[in-house]
Amino acid sequence: MKMTNYRLQTEIENIKTDKQEWFKNYVRQVLESTKPYHAKADYLGLSIKEIDNKISYISDDIKELQALKKNLTTAKQTALEATAEVLAEYGIDRLDGTAISSITITPKKTKLKETFKITDADALIKLGFYSVVVDEQSVKDAMLTVDGMNEIDAFVEVGVVSEDVPAKIKVNAKRSSANNQATELLSLVENQKVA
Repeated sequence: MKMTNYRLQTEIENIKTDKQEWFKNYVRQVLESTKPYHAKADYLGLSIKEIDNKISYISDDIKELQALKKNLTTAKQTALEATAEVLAEYGIDRLDGTAISSITITPKKTKLKETFKITDADALIKLGFYSVVVDEQSVKDAMLTVDGMNEIDAFVEVGVVSEDVPAKIKVNAKRSSANNQATELLSLVENQKVA
C-alpha cells in the first residue's frame, strides 16, 4: 500500500476548474525537467492512476456504508417495535430517564391506503381518458365529480387496503439543556447528604 502521495497527485486533488494555472505550471515544470521521458510519463500516469484508485476505493466504501445504513435502519426499526412489545407486556407505556426525558410507546395504528385499478381500459380510452395509454390521473380526477363517477364507475375498481403499523417506542429528548444527567446526579447526592 502506498503511504505517501506524489506531489502531482496532491495538486490534482486540489485543482479547481476556475484556478488551473498553478497546476498547468507544475505540469510544465515536470515536462521541462531533466528526468527521462519515461519517468515523466510514469509520474504523470501514476499520479492520475492513484486518483482513480482513490475514487474506486471511495465508491466501494460508499456501497458498504449504504448497506450498513440500510441494515442499521432495519435493526433500529426492529428494536423499536420489539422494545414496545416488551414494555407493553409489562404494562409500561412510559419510562422516564435522566439523560433523556422519557421513552413512550406510540400506539399501534392502521393506515388506510387507497387502491386504484382500471378494469376496462378500452372503454375509458373511448370516453377520452387517455394519453397514449389510459391516463390514470385523469380518470382519478374525473371520479371526484358526480358526472365523472357515473360515466367511469363501470370501468374501474376503487378499494381500500389496510396496513398495520406496529407499535414502537419513541425516545424523547430533554427540553432544557441545563437539566442533564450530571446535574440530576449531583442533586441526588446533595439530597442524600441532607437526609
